[in-house]
Amino acid sequence: MVLSAHIIQADGKIMHSEMETVRRFLRNSFGEQAEKQGNDILMRLFDYRKSHGNEVWQRQIRQSCREMAMNMEAEVRLQLIAFLCEIAKADGNIHDNEVAALKSVASYLSLSEDIVNRMLSLGGTSLDDAYAVLGISKDATDDEVRKAYRRMAIEHHPDKVAALGDDIKAAATKKFQEINNAKERIFA
Repeated sequence: MVLSAHIIQADGKIMHSEMETVRRFLRNSFGEQAEKQGNDILMRLFDYRKSHGNEVWQRQIRQSCREMAMNMEAEVRLQLIAFLCEIAKADGNIHDNEVAALKSVASYLSLSEDIVNRMLSLGGTSLDDAYAVLGISKDATDDEVRKAYRRMAIEHHPDKVAALGDDIKAAATKKFQEINNAKERIFA
């Protein structure tokens, strides 16, 4: 919830669409009571940041991420970054401050900052988006495309998060399909 609040506020605005993304995840994963509790937690976190200031907030983000990096498998941390990217994309406008916040969180979670660019490109329909999803340049060879695809497919295979619940597995399955679609757009 701390990281969700962080990304929601990253552009300086609390948008309904971003809040609804979190609420929908909580409702679908844990029920209506969890949605209400999660919303209350978010409001308290917004107040905490406002009353304690940005420096204390940033320290809290770093500490939370370090604990997660030590206690969560890489696949789970990747799913978390993917979810945070969905929050940032929810209002249809990804602000530079949101991208910077996402990259900081990825780094604190001991993940490559490049994963943020890949996750933000998911769902795009252009050839540029396809290359960005796979994390390769437009002048990559066919072998480099295949290698990048295999790496992404292994990292993001839905079976790796099957034990985390149906919602997370469904999100991973959607992401996996978008990775497949990116490869197909490149080879089309």
